[in-house]
Amino acid sequence: MTTRFKGFRRSLVLAALASSLAAGTAAAADVNIYTSRQPALIQPLLDAFTKETGLSTAAIFIDKGLQERIAAEGANSPADVIMTVDVGNLDAAKKAGIVQPLTNETLEKNIPAEFRDTDKEWFGLTARGRVIYASKDRVKETAITYEELADPKWKGKLCTRSGQHQYNVALIAAYIAHHGEEAARTWLTGVRDNLARKPEGGDRDQAKAIAAGECDVALGNTYYVGLMQTNEKEPAQKDWAKAISVVMPTFDNGRTHVNISGIALAKNAPNKENAIKLMEYLSGDEAQRIYSEINYEYPLEPGIAVSDAVKAFGDLKPDTLPLAEIAKFRTKASELVDAVGYDDGPQS
Repeated sequence: MTTRFKGFRRSLVLAALASSLAAGTAAAADVNIYTSRQPALIQPLLDAFTKETGLSTAAIFIDKGLQERIAAEGANSPADVIMTVDVGNLDAAKKAGIVQPLTNETLEKNIPAEFRDTDKEWFGLTARGRVIYASKDRVKETAITYEELADPKWKGKLCTRSGQHQYNVALIAAYIAHHGEEAARTWLTGVRDNLARKPEGGDRDQAKAIAAGECDVALGNTYYVGLMQTNEKEPAQKDWAKAISVVMPTFDNGRTHVNISGIALAKNAPNKENAIKLMEYLSGDEAQRIYSEINYEYPLEPGIAVSDAVKAFGDLKPDTLPLAEIAKFRTKASELVDAVGYDDGPQS
């Protein structure tokens, strides 16, 4: 038996095992959720849904390979809905053919058009701004544009996580959508050369670096600030949060880049009716408030007030460019990260 055939057979066996395990885990649930979101972030919402409807849920956390898992399971997949972060992941699920379109008045009423797929194959649930963490001690600016991050005045003062992380790829894609590929290349080169060190860690690590004096400004998502401020298990994170202020950067249209968490109806959802009920619930008043109060995210449903903690981040004015449009440039954005050697750190 050839090595290649052995590998192929092993893949089939693993796929079958994964399907069997998933089916066994989810067999007793009324709605089966495949998610890349941390369980602690969504469990309060699922508990509230069960209390409201009497329908049980089973969430299967898949950090990597979610799309491949569902594709391998095929028609036998127990997945009813897919919950994930980043418009790129939602768009990838659509392109992989593992979700189905849904025409639904409630979702279309609750979720603004710019946060929905034009083909109705995914729907945003919450927003998070891609903002600047700024040292309270060393940065006096209260208004900074994304374009200004390439200004030499920030040389040696900027920290970020990998340029290939989905949050940064989305921001770069948005820059391309606003200014074009060549302008984005020039800008990203300037941002690279303003780095204080090679990109590393996550968004919270950038706040830690600012607190340690390694850099003065960093890119990060808004909700991490709330999570650091209230982290009882790792009190040091509270100190990181105290060291920074949130600056809402803008493009030249005066708007801030946002990304989303979102949901889609699985292609072969065995409990379709219940799945739609969950999708509707998560877009509604109660769930949107829970997202804001517990996860420090921005509700997408119009008219839902943000929590006091979220309000303290500042006035977020989301970019009006549809996320579906930004998603078109993600591949090019990723290519630019490699082309300019962003993750190698400053070169001049």
